[in-house]
Amino acid sequence: MKNKEENKRMRNASNPQSEEEPLINEKPPLALLQKQHQRQLASASDSESDSDYEDFSEAGDSGQSLSESEASESGSSGDEGIANSDDNGLDDDHGQEDQSNSSELQQGVEESDSSEDEVAPRNTIGEVPLEWYKDEAHIGYDLAGKKIKKKERQDKLDSFLASADDSKNWLKIYDEYNDEEVEVTRKELRLVRRLLKGKAPHADFDPYAPYVDWFKWDDAKHPLSNAPEPKRRFIPSKWESKKVVKLVRAIRMGLIKFDKPKEEKRFYPLWGDDSSSTEKANHLAYIPAPKPKLPGHEESYNPSLEYIPTQEEINSYQLMYDEDRPKFIPRRYMSLRSIPAYDNGVKDIFERCLDLYLCPRVRKKRINIDPESLKPKLPSRKDLKPYPITCYLEYKGHQDAVMSISIEASGQWVASGSLDGTVRIWEVETGRCLRVWEIGEAVKCVAWNPLHELPILAVSAGQDVLLLNTGFGDEEEQKKIKEILHVETSKTPDDSGNKVPIVSWLQDDKHEGIRLRHFKTVSSVEWHRKGDYLSTVMPAGESRAVLIHQLSKKHTQRIPFKLHGLPVSAVFHPTRSIFFISTKKNVRVYDLWQQKFIKKLETGLREVSSIAVHPGGDNVIVGSKEGKLCWFDMDLSSQPYRILKCHPKDITNVAFHRSYPLFASCSDDCTAYVFHGMVYSDLNQNPLVVPLEILRGHTSSNGRGVMDCKFHPRQPWLFTAGADSVIKLYCH
Repeated sequence: MKNKEENKRMRNASNPQSEEEPLINEKPPLALLQKQHQRQLASASDSESDSDYEDFSEAGDSGQSLSESEASESGSSGDEGIANSDDNGLDDDHGQEDQSNSSELQQGVEESDSSEDEVAPRNTIGEVPLEWYKDEAHIGYDLAGKKIKKKERQDKLDSFLASADDSKNWLKIYDEYNDEEVEVTRKELRLVRRLLKGKAPHADFDPYAPYVDWFKWDDAKHPLSNAPEPKRRFIPSKWESKKVVKLVRAIRMGLIKFDKPKEEKRFYPLWGDDSSSTEKANHLAYIPAPKPKLPGHEESYNPSLEYIPTQEEINSYQLMYDEDRPKFIPRRYMSLRSIPAYDNGVKDIFERCLDLYLCPRVRKKRINIDPESLKPKLPSRKDLKPYPITCYLEYKGHQDAVMSISIEASGQWVASGSLDGTVRIWEVETGRCLRVWEIGEAVKCVAWNPLHELPILAVSAGQDVLLLNTGFGDEEEQKKIKEILHVETSKTPDDSGNKVPIVSWLQDDKHEGIRLRHFKTVSSVEWHRKGDYLSTVMPAGESRAVLIHQLSKKHTQRIPFKLHGLPVSAVFHPTRSIFFISTKKNVRVYDLWQQKFIKKLETGLREVSSIAVHPGGDNVIVGSKEGKLCWFDMDLSSQPYRILKCHPKDITNVAFHRSYPLFASCSDDCTAYVFHGMVYSDLNQNPLVVPLEILRGHTSSNGRGVMDCKFHPRQPWLFTAGADSVIKLYCH
């Protein structure tokens, strides 16, 4: 101990300043460090920059940390000498700690002197946002291409305590880009301080430097330009005044509009709910969660007697469906202690949480409309009688499918053609078969002459059309019919001058009629209302597919129109000289008298199968092979007025009644639909279409159902011909 005291006295004597220095195991006092820092600032050459740094360091709460570090650097050398001269092991340890601390401080000062402009950034990802690396274990790549691992995040409490103990914490800035802490240097502090004062960052910059002229005017004899100042620099610009007038006129006319400032509402509902506000915001509107129903008297543990159901009511609840059954049945308990636990309590709470947090809620504008008001107001079916309802008669005799039927003008006889090669005439009221013709070929179509005085039947079979004498009428009518059905020589008229005749008029002695020999298969035959003309359709006949024959002159002619598509059927207008030709896609209307095209009806169907014209002539119905039926009002538009999707299979034929407001359609689904179709004379009132009845009774044969349907000319009766070789009569 004596030796130690002597050594201390010798050191104090040799170094008089050591009295002010602290011991090795103690930190230098703060007042001493401030005095040393002031002496260093006083001796500095750049007084302005040093004062800036001093003011900036004194502004913070921990501003003394820099001076403390300088003081520790100055005292570290003396401490090292003390540590080396001591012989005690404890003093050696303290000297080594102080030496390591001083070396770390000196190394930190050396690192902080380098600015970011001189050192390239450690991370090389460029402009890639760091959000893309938030789920990764690294934040980028260094110059060598290696991943820069993220540092482990310290606990916030630990980091706060560490920053409180760290005297240099106010100088440290976290660099998110390189994931490291950067310490602000002394030079950077000066720059920041000058920028905060509004000065230039560098002290050697003179903002009031003398003006340096680019030209030497001493030896110059002439100026750069001897021209006088132009007049336009002294008078107002006319172009600018015109532009201003033009803009003023545009504003007055309203061509240029300014955004009006939004007016803030002076009043607002003080007690209103934000969810009920109708203002449209840019963000999603807040939709409150649905509130559960508040409990009432029924949910009480001791409700009144009128809320408790009887045993009969409880038994009736068991017979109800789960949706209609009440969720809660009131019961009565004398005390809260006797109430049992609710079985579904946890489940109900869980479902309520799902409703609140997981169920998406959307605000929908609900319009309270009575569903009955959306239904069209249709008249009662009782008011629309009479119409066919039940099957009254069946006409049996054919051996194969009946393809076509036709009713005589008086309504006493019905003719039918079948695939068995026969044509039969039936008496309507009794169902008796009066006559049978053996054609020898499948019959596609039969059509009765519309005149009662000429009971002639047209039959299409293959490439031939037979005009048969049915034998009805008195002697004078029969004599006239025989004269009409007599052909002296073979007539082969051809308007175009081709060598091959279009139609050959031949006398058929076997059936006592006329045979019209065509060059292609005939699919349909239709009579004109006068009874002297008939049309035939050959789908494969190309330009000569539709022909018109005159019975009195034994003459055949083509229609003077170009056909667009394969023809399906052709129909005459009931009162005027208008001709309807239906192709697979649309219906074209022609005027035969003026020989011009009138209108094209766009069906929009996949394939047209049949067509029928209203007795008034202004409405047309078209059936298709996709089960759709289109009603066209020719005075209204070329588009269908109403499209009815009634049959699941192909529609084979459609028909209008001559006098009753009825029309029908038959299909391969073995059914026939009857509709009420009233056409009003008032053009402002649309036609009324009401479905009435579905007639069933036919059976399917080879995938075919009802092949044809026709109305009785006088009674509200419907005849149907089926693929099951049966003809049915449906009456009212």
